[in-house]
Amino acid sequence: MLKIFKVTAILEGISYLVLIANMLIIKSNNPELYHTIVRPFGMAHGVLFIGYIILAVLLKKPQNWDIKTFVIILIASLIPFGTFYVEKKYLSNNA
Repeated sequence: MLKIFKVTAILEGISYLVLIANMLIIKSNNPELYHTIVRPFGMAHGVLFIGYIILAVLLKKPQNWDIKTFVIILIASLIPFGTFYVEKKYLSNNA
């Protein structure tokens, strides 16, 4: 399950960055493309975000994360590039 969490963390981070870029570039330049491009990325990001949180909760006990580590992992999902930090710092050594 840790491997799935690693992949989800990376994909969630990528989807977050793609979503932000699309919202900044496409919506401001071409509002018609908003519904065809940004919406599907938003849905994918939402599903990946929920999966990230659920997997983090499920892995808290097996990985022996203390409350500080667990909160950092959860907050990282809200910050751009945060999930990349989590994958590098907390998940790379546990492979």
